[in-house]
Amino acid sequence: MATPHLQYQGQEHNRGTEIQSQVPRGSSSTIIMAETNTTIPTAVGPVGEVRPSQDIKGPPPYANTGRDSLNGGDIHEEYHGLVLPTEEEKKTLRRVAGKMPAECYYLCAVEFAERASYYGCFQVYKNFIRAPLPKGSRTGAAVLDKNDTAGALGKGSVTATAMTEAFKFLSYALPIFFGWLADTKYGRFRMICQGVAICGVAHIIMIISALPPVLTSGNAIGPFALSLYMLSIGAAQFKPNISPTVMDQSPHKVAHVIEQDGERVIVDPEESLNSVMLWFYLLINIGACFGIPTTYLAKLVGYWAAYLIPTILYLLLPPLLWYLNPRLVKQPPGGSDLGNVFRVLGDCFTHGGLRSIGRKGFWDVGKPSVRAAAGSTKVYGYDDQFVEDVRRTFQACGIFLFLPIYYINDGALGAAANALSAGMRTNGVPNDLLDNLNSVTIVIMVPLMNHVIYPLLRRKGIHWGPISRMTFGFALCTIGSMGFPLLQHYVYETSPCGKYATTCQENAAEGEDGLSSISYWYYAIPIVVTAASEIFVNVTAYTIAYSRSPKNMKGLVSSVNLFMTAISAAIGLATSSAIQDPYLVWAFAGPTIAGGVFTIVFWFMFRHLNNEEFIINTDFGDMVRESDNSSDEEANKHGAKGQDTITQVPAPQPVTLNEKN
Repeated sequence: MATPHLQYQGQEHNRGTEIQSQVPRGSSSTIIMAETNTTIPTAVGPVGEVRPSQDIKGPPPYANTGRDSLNGGDIHEEYHGLVLPTEEEKKTLRRVAGKMPAECYYLCAVEFAERASYYGCFQVYKNFIRAPLPKGSRTGAAVLDKNDTAGALGKGSVTATAMTEAFKFLSYALPIFFGWLADTKYGRFRMICQGVAICGVAHIIMIISALPPVLTSGNAIGPFALSLYMLSIGAAQFKPNISPTVMDQSPHKVAHVIEQDGERVIVDPEESLNSVMLWFYLLINIGACFGIPTTYLAKLVGYWAAYLIPTILYLLLPPLLWYLNPRLVKQPPGGSDLGNVFRVLGDCFTHGGLRSIGRKGFWDVGKPSVRAAAGSTKVYGYDDQFVEDVRRTFQACGIFLFLPIYYINDGALGAAANALSAGMRTNGVPNDLLDNLNSVTIVIMVPLMNHVIYPLLRRKGIHWGPISRMTFGFALCTIGSMGFPLLQHYVYETSPCGKYATTCQENAAEGEDGLSSISYWYYAIPIVVTAASEIFVNVTAYTIAYSRSPKNMKGLVSSVNLFMTAISAAIGLATSSAIQDPYLVWAFAGPTIAGGVFTIVFWFMFRHLNNEEFIINTDFGDMVRESDNSSDEEANKHGAKGQDTITQVPAPQPVTLNEKN
């Protein structure tokens, strides 16, 4: 029997706190107060109204009556017509990834084009800077001896390390500023477009720097350095804003129950985001595979051709962004929550003290309700939930602090791996070719994980939490990185120049062999193993940065994640003088040992987070596009802007939905 709607304030009603734990803060919700002899239908409500591409054929988003006889008559709650799982269902029902809108995958294509141009050039930078023009060459290509390394500037491994690590540092440190700027003033999409424009100009200048007349004039370092650091500025505007924009498109804001092929399952927001971000990471690495043709182009044709191909790919971006512009959900700049974060920290330090950092209750003393109970009359611009969001954000930043040593082991410190391969026997293969196996490995592994391993774990009811995934990735990377010092040791042992193997071939007289007998193909082993670890570490870090940050700080927190790469680059920059013969064994071994220790510490510090509920601090009210023509009246009709209510109305017929597994 239907009853009138009873309005309540979510935090005051005795059921309000339960709702607040399951749905985004400030959103509407419904509790089903029902008869005991009916079942709960699986109708999904206004997701399709918010996202027409996700339109679900079925009844409108009515509140549904019924106790579920299969679950002991538990009362179910609704949120925008979605049936929320009970505590028992959270423990017993299988979790699946929900279907994502097409715009997510178009944005992945944007990332592909940008990363293809970025990595297509980056893959040849080290040889371009480190090695001189090969004998008889005007383009940087090896024209007389197939064992010669392609090169151009001849500045040596120290300068090559310094310039490439400075490039990486700027590319991943500047996002802190640009992420904040996107949150507060310009919005993410505008920053993406600005970054694309700057990178386009940089690519053109880079081609000019590699033309034969410029290389042979001895003045190529000037335009090359200008283009290199312009590219870092453009990438810094693009990178922190693209992954949050992809995840903004997700219509799966809360876990909800559906019926799939006769089975009741939970559509999990975490699994949904993890699934699309695996595709995002796959497209990044398909783009990075363009380092393979550019490596061969540099060796066989010249560096102007190696830089031309990424530039052509980059031309895909402007028309693609123009097409997507009216179709995207865009989070408007809403002013950063950074000021309120510092206010929360001020209260926590003032009333808890430095000694309470990391201890239970540290964040509680900063909550407005606790301060009011203590007699404070201060007016706060945030609530208790915001303090919880800040706590979760700082936990995410603590997780990110373990990434720099991981990034060093994933590909080695600075140009050390490039120096190792320069002393190995390549038999005509470019000495930087196998670095591309990093991307090839990921391209093979991502579909395997997304369509076989993760669905299998879900079917078995195994929840492989984010901390478990990252710990596994850290351990795998440590194991793989052990191969670098071992290979370098044997290269030193077998090189004609002993512990000065890196430049032995370059300095050898004509007709003499200056290479180690160790085959270059052994270098593939640590590259492949460390690459596989990225699927568990980097993809998880994307979702942690997004889900554990306040709505108006997602760009900034995403950039904090990227900043860890800048820290690893700074370490490489600071140690560049040591990344040369005869110190290369310890340049590999030191970070590997540290990585093993950090893996153990990481697990014991953060393993409890595996059991925390996955929360996204955005809701359906944030899913607005320029192409949406729905009126406020229609939105209110479907509850998108309605108030929290307790209601009892007649139930529609059950609907079975098929969602992507």
